[in-house]
Amino acid sequence: MKTKIIVLGLASVLLGTSAVLSQRSQNPTLLVLAKKDSRLLIVDPASLKVTAKLPAGPDPHEVIASPDGSTAYISNYGGGAYNTLTVVDLAAKKVLPVIDLGPLRGPHGLAYVGSKVWFTAEAAKAIGSYDPATKKVDWVMGTGQNRTHMIYVFPNLQRMVTTNVSSGTVSLIEKNATNGPMGPGGDWNETVIPVGRGSEGFDVSPGGKEIWVANAGDGTVSIIDAANKNVIQTLEANVKGANRLKFTPDGKRVFISSLSLPDVAVFAAAARREIKRVKVGHGAAGIEMQPDGSRVYVACSPDGFVAVIDLHSLEVVGRIEAGQGPDGLAWVGR
Repeated sequence: MKTKIIVLGLASVLLGTSAVLSQRSQNPTLLVLAKKDSRLLIVDPASLKVTAKLPAGPDPHEVIASPDGSTAYISNYGGGAYNTLTVVDLAAKKVLPVIDLGPLRGPHGLAYVGSKVWFTAEAAKAIGSYDPATKKVDWVMGTGQNRTHMIYVFPNLQRMVTTNVSSGTVSLIEKNATNGPMGPGGDWNETVIPVGRGSEGFDVSPGGKEIWVANAGDGTVSIIDAANKNVIQTLEANVKGANRLKFTPDGKRVFISSLSLPDVAVFAAAARREIKRVKVGHGAAGIEMQPDGSRVYVACSPDGFVAVIDLHSLEVVGRIEAGQGPDGLAWVGR
């Protein structure tokens, strides 16, 4: 009888754990950076309510969460004045010791791939990776480009992409096939692809075939063939001041925000044409897609809120009051 009770008890614990994990996976949490408040906001996307506010370090610009949802990493940018990543324990809702990047100043773009945190260091014209297991920066590479700003790392760790704002270029970096994945040791090749003035916001299409780059200075979008490493089309997109560009999860649409315009431009990816402008406020920055493909969240920095757009109707259906200067967005519990 005693053994049966123990077994039943263990089963209840396991079922409870499974339920918690299932709930986390089904109900992701949205992270929002309020730059001017230097705060990280934790948001329930169901109610659109802020459930916690935590210190985010000086001038926080981008945020990324570890795949297990336990930790958030925030880049402290300052246009090169700062050299830290702020780390937040999301379960305990407390700030952990900062990551000192030394001479790698101006960290901005972030990605979490292959158990590493990848970052750009704009003032150092470099990119690097931080290993949470060893608590060390274990790899650094120079780009030779001005304002290396945003970063995307392919899941197989064989390629990565950065935009270089002041150089008006994209760097496509590939690991030498004989040397294994990106990281310590081995050799790499960098292809510098000219795009347009102010190349900043970009995204890689689902499947990795194309790279779409929004050029803030020109108001254009450059489309790069990732295999051939060249621009195959430039769209006259009329998005001066473009800040971010994101594909929908199904790859059918592309959203482009602009700090200079009151609306978000929506393009049909296959047809390469604009299908709508969605009015959101007086300018917009960060964009994040809901993992289930139902909504897109757009940080309206001048207005202090995050606009919520329904991906079916392409209409604003809500907003999150997000303090001063909301910008970087990320999901927890994909």
